[in-house]
Amino acid sequence: MYKYIIRRLLLLVPVLLGVSLLVFTIMSLTPGDPAQLILGENAPKEALMQLRIKMGLDRPFLVQYLNFVKNAVQGDFGVSYTTGRLVFKEIFARFPATLELSIAGMIIAIGIGIPVGIISATRQYSLLDNGSMILALIGVSMPVFWQGLMLILLFAVKFMLLPSGGNETLKSLILPALTLGTSTAAIITRMTRSSMLEVIRQDYIRTARAKGVRENAVINKHALINALIPIITVIGLQFGGLLGGAVLTESVYSWPGVGRLMVDAIRQKDTPTVLASVVFLASVFSFVNLIVDILYAYIDPRIKSQYR
Repeated sequence: MYKYIIRRLLLLVPVLLGVSLLVFTIMSLTPGDPAQLILGENAPKEALMQLRIKMGLDRPFLVQYLNFVKNAVQGDFGVSYTTGRLVFKEIFARFPATLELSIAGMIIAIGIGIPVGIISATRQYSLLDNGSMILALIGVSMPVFWQGLMLILLFAVKFMLLPSGGNETLKSLILPALTLGTSTAAIITRMTRSSMLEVIRQDYIRTARAKGVRENAVINKHALINALIPIITVIGLQFGGLLGGAVLTESVYSWPGVGRLMVDAIRQKDTPTVLASVVFLASVFSFVNLIVDILYAYIDPRIKSQYR
């Protein structure tokens, strides 16, 4: 197990290098001059040139990227062009809000997705099954930004029950968490149903029923446990994606998370902030996937033997 974890961590290095190179290239090709954004449109050319030299923007592309990698290895991701603060301080200040929103959204998603998926599988082709699959299909197909706007119009504008944005009170968390949770619940529901249908047709399930085991015990103790592997995979990927910054949701609700920080940085061509955010979120996503893989070993002992 330890060798497997070390191998996965080592594989993270080329992934982060590739991601950072891709983002660095895109940011270099986008129009706009960071020095102009910092000093303003009416700044003299001499001042602009001096600032570009100070920021290293006058150097070739490859030299700039290698300097970024060299500093990043030492833990220095630079200073934000717009705020003048260390980039990682900006990210760590925003990440708790993203984590809070992601956990709340995932609790809603799991609370809806797994029970509905189990009921749909045990009552296949029933009216309840067909209705839940239709709702799941709508949830998967519905754009997050449109759903967020509709919830704001309904609960914030029309009924004035909840705030439309910000992160001032606990009520501010409800609408963005619902937006994230319902769309993610649709994916979990479909996967839970599919996995449960595959398991409940196995011989050991029929044997358990033939022995007189209660149906609730058959479903919860025998079928669900053996159907958890693909469900956990989906939950892990979705949670990693949410931690990666629910960009659209945070933008719609003015949620002060990493996703919104990254959007603002892209608009202002704040390359250090964008690069550090992407590298940080890619690392978080990879660690979440590693944790999911480790959980497999505790759910299914056969998988644990493969790590040895």
